[in-house]
Parts: sequence; C-alpha cells; structure tokens
Amino acid sequence: MKKVTKEVLLNWYEEMLFWRKFEDKLAQVYIQQKVRGFLHLYNGQEAILAGALHAMELGKDNMITAYRNHVQPIGMGVDPKRVMAELYGKETGTSHGLGGSMHIFSKEKKFFGGHGIVGGQIPLGAGIAFGDKFHDRDAVTLTFFGDGAARQGSLHETFNLAMLWNLPVVFCVENNGYAMGTSVARTANHTDIWKLGLGYEMPCGPVDAMDPEKVAEAMSEAIERARSGGGPTFLELKTYRYRGHSMSDAQKYRTKDEVAEYQKVDPITQVKQRLLDDEGVTEEEIKKIGKRVKERVAECEKFAEESPYPEKSLMYDVVYEQEDYPFLPSKL
Repeated sequence: MKKVTKEVLLNWYEEMLFWRKFEDKLAQVYIQQKVRGFLHLYNGQEAILAGALHAMELGKDNMITAYRNHVQPIGMGVDPKRVMAELYGKETGTSHGLGGSMHIFSKEKKFFGGHGIVGGQIPLGAGIAFGDKFHDRDAVTLTFFGDGAARQGSLHETFNLAMLWNLPVVFCVENNGYAMGTSVARTANHTDIWKLGLGYEMPCGPVDAMDPEKVAEAMSEAIERARSGGGPTFLELKTYRYRGHSMSDAQKYRTKDEVAEYQKVDPITQVKQRLLDDEGVTEEEIKKIGKRVKERVAECEKFAEESPYPEKSLMYDVVYEQEDYPFLPSKL
C-alpha cells in the first residue's frame, strides 16, 4: 500500500470535508426546490471513497456504484461544478442536466454511474471487468452497492461468473446498517454480509470503513490481487450514514442517540484529530482548509445557479447515436 503521509492525511481531510459540505449545500437547495426528484446523501461514508482513491490507479481503474453517487465522480476527477449543475438540471451538468442526482456519469474519468435500479450495477461492474480482461487493459473495477442490494439474486449470479472467469473486480458492499429503513438484521438470518463470498471461495472480509486508512489497506490488497490475476474480492465496508436514506426519509427506524454514537467516530473528525495530535497541524491551518472548502462550494453553487437549462430538443438529440435514425416520427 502507498504510505499514508501527512500530505495524504491533509488531502483526505480537505477532500472529505469538501464532499460533506458539497452535499450539505445540496440538502439546502433541495429544500428550496432547486434540486428536484430524489436526493441520497453520502454523509458519514466519506472514508470509503478516500481510502479507495488512495489504493486505485486513477485514469486506469474503474468505479461503478448505486444512486448515492455525487461525491465519487468528484473524487475520480470530475469537475464538482458540473456535478452540482447536473443536480440542478442545468445544461452544463455531466449529462446536460438530463440524468440528475441518481445518474452521474463520466466515461472520461472511468466513473460508470450512478444507477437507480437496486443492485443493477453489480453485474455491470463484472461486465466492465470482463471487457478489461478481454482487451488486456490491466485495469481493476471497484463495484459498490448497499447492504440492501446484497440480497439481490443478481449478486449471486455475478459472483459465480466473476470467480469462474477470474475477473479483475472488487465487490464492495457499503453496509450502513439500513436498506432504506430496514436494518440488516431484518433482511437475513446472519449479519456478516462478507460471508456471502465464502460460498464462491472468493477472498472476503469485513472492514472498519469509518477509517480511511483501514479502507485503503483492504482496498490495496484487493486491487493488487485483481491486477495480478488473482481474481475478485468481496469487502464488507462497515459504515454509517448520518442523514436519512433520502431527503424524504423521516428516519423513524433509528434513534437520535444511535446517530450521535456514530458521530463520535466521524471519519472527518478522526482525520482532523490525527492531524492535530500526531502531525503538528495547527488549528489555524485547519481553519484555512475550512475556508478553502467553503469557497469551493460557493463556486459550485454560483456555477449551477447561473448555468442555463437545456433546450427541450436536447432530450431527443442525445437518445440516438445515429443522427438520421430512420424510425422516429417526422414531427416531434
């Protein structure tokens, strides 16, 4: 694994803080109805992305995930201004404002969504890995999904083929404790989701995913195994989300005390404290990072607010690759 230096910790802190504040802003403008539809926030789970990015080879490796997908493309290199514009439904967004919150995508940065169908990305991740293996591209695909999606039948079909074909893929279940409002304990007779890999003789195990360094360690090992021809790994990333499943979630299935307990191990706070206690970083430096983050978020908001909405004709123009597609009505 690449060494976790003071510079890495500083980067983790600033980026995780930016992701958190970016989504806090989205929650604010959602209430103002500037962002419509569903909105699923990542607050609390940032250590997973920070650790994964440390282990990946950006520009070579792929990532695919579910609909809680705003900060991942930013981490992969997509301009956050374009991500916010996409949620606003603006033409300058990553999909010209037509994809919205659940379908952020960037082929250029090898971020393949953003998928609204629960578990739909699991076989797609294996398919991307199959393509890379077929074309000898030396890339690894990180396939993320939630604990609820782990109960989908497509997971078992995918695990079987991934092992049979020895695909360069890392399957990552982000276990935040609840599938929407249903606890893990109510979805199966076991709570150790990682053990699903045992039935396929797939290397698997649990990870403390509130700590980016522990995530980086597990990811580095899994990615190296995949890249060297050792096949898939299944990691259960044990995390927690501080906000509801979506903005419409009343969160009646958990107590405020439970949330408060998990906030004591907030990944952002943990890294901040490590910087202050072990790396000689001052409170003044921490304040400067906070100021930069605030300015970056404001730039994203300004860009999204000032960007135009797409022309209605764009909805038709981007559906078909072939410009003279012959099976459309003459008048639209």
